[in-house]
Amino acid sequence: MSLFTHLLACLFGMGSWVSINGLWVELPLIVPQIPEGWYLPSYLSILIQMANVGPLFITLMHRFHPGALNETAAIYVIISLGSVATFLLGFFWKETLVVAGAPRSVALLVLTFFLAVVDCTSSVTFLPFMMHLKPQYLTTYFIGEGVSGLLPALVALIQGVGVVHCKNSTHLLNQTFTTFSNAVVVELQAQYQPANFSAEVFFFFLSAMMLVCLVAFLLLNYHPSVAREHPDKRYTNGVKEPCQKGRMCSAQRSMIDPYRPAKQRRKSSFGTGVYSWWQVFYIFAILSWVNALTNTALPSVQSYSCMPYGNNAYHLSATLAAVSNPMACFIALFVPIRSLVFMGTLTVAGSAVGAYIMGMAVLSPCPLLVNDTSGGAVMVLAWIFFILSLSYVKVIIGLILRDEGHSALVWCGAVVQLGSLLGAITMFPLVSVYDLFTSGDPCNTKCP
Repeated sequence: MSLFTHLLACLFGMGSWVSINGLWVELPLIVPQIPEGWYLPSYLSILIQMANVGPLFITLMHRFHPGALNETAAIYVIISLGSVATFLLGFFWKETLVVAGAPRSVALLVLTFFLAVVDCTSSVTFLPFMMHLKPQYLTTYFIGEGVSGLLPALVALIQGVGVVHCKNSTHLLNQTFTTFSNAVVVELQAQYQPANFSAEVFFFFLSAMMLVCLVAFLLLNYHPSVAREHPDKRYTNGVKEPCQKGRMCSAQRSMIDPYRPAKQRRKSSFGTGVYSWWQVFYIFAILSWVNALTNTALPSVQSYSCMPYGNNAYHLSATLAAVSNPMACFIALFVPIRSLVFMGTLTVAGSAVGAYIMGMAVLSPCPLLVNDTSGGAVMVLAWIFFILSLSYVKVIIGLILRDEGHSALVWCGAVVQLGSLLGAITMFPLVSVYDLFTSGDPCNTKCP
């Protein structure tokens, strides 16, 4: 395998969600300077789900007009759109227009919608494109997809977004209504530190990352050393050789696991027919569930689950969870366990840890072990295991479906978006409408 091709696949995958992930980590810096305030995350959730019109269109085209859509051209369009939109955000994110008698961040919301269309559509275009390369490069692509969340988070940490210092603050407290005596109370107060560089610079950085993704995609299509890695072509010194008589080219063979029996009775009409319809349903159900948890459900309550344990616990859990995603992909590169039983067991274990995280978020601002140092450590470890285990499951499912063919990867991307949509629809009313969760104070945790 070519290390150069691995690098290109990683950079290509990095462009899949880097824009939206970057926008989310920049919220603490954006929110104080726009009229929507902290209602903005709710608006962003709605816009991202509306952007699923992109993957819906691609999926329907593959279903009803197979071969009519130029997949490569579509990828060029969406990467270019993402680069332009993030670049324009650097100039117009603070601009407002009066709508219905009130100032609104129209430019920010419109450009965010385009970014969401780009990132959501990448799920049903980037993955199928990886069929052009050997199966091993799909895992590297998933590593890049994980880096798309890690890299903006690390840059935001360098920027100093959301860094809190607890400082002593004094105020007067009335003791009784019958006397005029007051008591001076000293308590810690959270003070957010100014950023090391502006949001404009951060958006230009995101635009540069999208351009890197575009260059990587160009090289994946046209560089001679990458052409040798195509499974459906035979190359000698970069020149394609024709198939010899009596020898079947890999393009004519099914993309199946080499360890499977060559003559195996088809169990279904899905892909290579290796899996029965019940197994196919089982794989897609797990894929939808895992993405609902990791993409929308648990991230929407991360601050509630971690903040009561202190600002350090919150930043550690966010950063190490972001590191866990590409780490899981890296592990899967060397230890790809495709057992459906193991996949189900790991999903149950990760979901159980996710249930603990959700339970602590519900109990916020007074979760278990809130006044104990071990409480924060347990929460950080819970987030690491949760992301590590379920990210591994996602990669293994991607490898399984890659063996089933191009159409299976299109459906893989569609189910990923469906799971994310279901998670968002479930969590949005719980967080934003019914106020089921209460934020903890990073400096003052007052619990009995």
